[in-house]
Amino acid sequence: MKPFAELDIVQLQQAHPECGLLAGALGTVVLVHAQGEVYEVEFVQPDGHTQAVLTLPATEVTKPLQQAA
Repeated sequence: MKPFAELDIVQLQQAHPECGLLAGALGTVVLVHAQGEVYEVEFVQPDGHTQAVLTLPATEVTKPLQQAA
């Protein structure tokens, strides 16, 4: 799979309950590390405040099945 780029939308593959995130949550790639092996992903609440910024291996994120237009 082609690595994600900064500002790509990704979908979380597994829950991170310590941050209140469920599997399937959408986030934005803010940094790409190790040529796409690791990503820094920001998850934002509906009110626009950051819920969490996580450093995730590529295996924990995927392209969303469906994106809002």
